[in-house]
Amino acid sequence: MSLGFAIVGTGMISRFHARAIEDVRGAKLIACCNPNAKSAKAFAKELDCTPYTDVAEMLADPAVDAVTIATPSGAHMEPAVAAARAGKHVIVEKPLEITLKRCDRIIRECEKQGVKLATIFPSRFHNSSVHMRKAIDQGRFGRLTLGDAYVKWFRTQEYYDSGAWRGTWKLDGGGALMNQAVHTVDLLSWLMGPVEEIQAQTALLAHKRIEVEDVAIATLRFKNGALGVIEATTAAYPGYLKRIELHGSHGTAILEEEDLKAWDFAKKARGDAAIHKAMQSSKSTGGGAADPSAIGHHGHTLQFRDFVKAIKTDSTPAVDGHEGRKAIEIILAIYKSAQTGKLVKLPLKSDPKLG
Repeated sequence: MSLGFAIVGTGMISRFHARAIEDVRGAKLIACCNPNAKSAKAFAKELDCTPYTDVAEMLADPAVDAVTIATPSGAHMEPAVAAARAGKHVIVEKPLEITLKRCDRIIRECEKQGVKLATIFPSRFHNSSVHMRKAIDQGRFGRLTLGDAYVKWFRTQEYYDSGAWRGTWKLDGGGALMNQAVHTVDLLSWLMGPVEEIQAQTALLAHKRIEVEDVAIATLRFKNGALGVIEATTAAYPGYLKRIELHGSHGTAILEEEDLKAWDFAKKARGDAAIHKAMQSSKSTGGGAADPSAIGHHGHTLQFRDFVKAIKTDSTPAVDGHEGRKAIEIILAIYKSAQTGKLVKLPLKSDPKLG
């Protein structure tokens, strides 16, 4: 029997959720919700589901088993908590929320109600990312020494002007880091392990009428002793593919979007050449570097498939709420360091004041 999904929010990213649901065996899109009736009806007609303008009314639909949250970032908590209280499983588009307090509220409510919770981070499911994580787990890098993430994207002024929530602390939760680079921050910490301390600077240099950063740089010390850098911007014309570089005493891997640009180890292993060849040209889109809609939904499909499996087997989703929270804590620590000019140690004891 298929699990019935409902989507809260009918903007651009909701269509990627809908396509992923359509591609997953055992999942079916049942409903969508937007307080704007015109938007809800248009989405429902396009995707062949039932439109709602009220979340509570949608949650009362017995055909809905799981709810995916695709609202602006700072409006994730309320529908997620309502869904959990209605006994629905919850999958939330990145970021899980924009403060640790709001993240923790979602996590607690889902655990209290006994429903599954996942945070959308599809980059973890790409084959190239999985190969990198496997190599780390096998110790092939030797002593990890450097872990760097670069997200040098471009967004026009029109992009920020297109929605009143964009570029605000209240609903976007931040700028180039919280909205665009959060995927790469998550992937870097998943590969390199926990971050111990951060020193950072941020700036608003190329855009107007927004409150948040369009340039950020941070230096990191990971718990394993390795050092690293995070660079993020939406002001690097014309926009370039995101990049992660991992270096160690016995190996290096460089990931550009989904392509492995380097796969070099002191001790060769059977299959290395095949992995490198297969992963050298695996990307199929612009990765969102200049156009936020220029992404594929294949990563979402893999993550929704994992979520459906977790529900049916009563297991934990690969990227649950606790995993989804990690990137948010790192980004908030970067903001805190940039605002105070001081080194910030993790874990954070409380949410920094933003804005």
